[in-house]
Amino acid sequence: MSEEVLFESEHRKSRQAVADYLRTVADRLAAGEEISLQDGADSISVTPPQHVEFEVKAEREGPADGPGELSVEFEIEWHENGSGGSLEIS
Repeated sequence: MSEEVLFESEHRKSRQAVADYLRTVADRLAAGEEISLQDGADSISVTPPQHVEFEVKAEREGPADGPGELSVEFEIEWHENGSGGSLEIS
């Protein structure tokens, strides 16, 4: 199985800005609306189906005996064919 990255964005933001962004995504997800992701000229829109796989992961990367980098990741996943979700790259 191969993976193709269709969109990726990474920026330093305040906690409030991240919370606002996640709130917007959550509101659109709850309403069944398209979720648009944009960074400069790169953009993609997705419409997840009614039921999706949802993964939450907390991890620590770095040496076992010293400080590392902590992260919390949220992933929403669904099959392209037969699940009702859509994808548009513009």
